[in-house]
Amino acid sequence: MAQAARDVYTGTSTSVEIDCPPDVIGVERIMLAAQGDLQRLLSAFFARPITIERIYAHTSEHDHAASPARPITQTRQVHLTCAARVVCVATSRVTLGSPAAARLFLDEQFAIGQLFRQLGRAPEFALRSVGTRVADGLRELRRDYVLSTAEVQCEISEVFPDRDMFVLGEAWLGESDN
Repeated sequence: MAQAARDVYTGTSTSVEIDCPPDVIGVERIMLAAQGDLQRLLSAFFARPITIERIYAHTSEHDHAASPARPITQTRQVHLTCAARVVCVATSRVTLGSPAAARLFLDEQFAIGQLFRQLGRAPEFALRSVGTRVADGLRELRRDYVLSTAEVQCEISEVFPDRDMFVLGEAWLGESDN
């Protein structure tokens, strides 16, 4: 599958090219380009903590230590929340190929971005698709992407349920119709 984002570097410039609908605004493109640091970027944008709320997690049977030959997988959904508002719904399939990654993710329950930081590895990022739609009267933004290292592979779909949050910022958090 072709990538929807491409980083272009020269000796003196950097360019991030994202294949997205023309109405996507600058701050949305920043969020679409996040590479395992979305929670951090959203916290900076809203100037408040972003909390991960686990909705479900289904882990494969494992009576063995995770390894590349015998990985452990988990499908999960989490809500990233800020001031009691859902700012992102993330659904993922995480494949763990080392005992250290499995311990951090399954036992210590680090979120995906924090998992990579704890392992001291920057993941490879591949944005697969970007889209927008209207659902229940709200304008949604979504992305599908992969984060991977030798130890961990994450296939992630994220939905930002109300694009008005990127226009209104902190004021959106205070709106009464949560």
